[in-house]
Amino acid sequence: MKTKQKRQSKSIRMFIRREKARIRSNFFDLKEQEKLISEVYQKLSLTGNGKKAK
Repeated sequence: MKTKQKRQSKSIRMFIRREKARIRSNFFDLKEQEKLISEVYQKLSLTGNGKKAK
């Protein structure tokens, strides 16, 4: 049985989207991009796939 994930607020989703776009446009190294994007999720106490950290 699949449980429905609770969505983040619209402002949080927009912040994440803008930060990811900023990172991707400023950093060309893919590993650096992944590292910085994961740091954004960690600051918001989320894992890399959008789920809340346990």
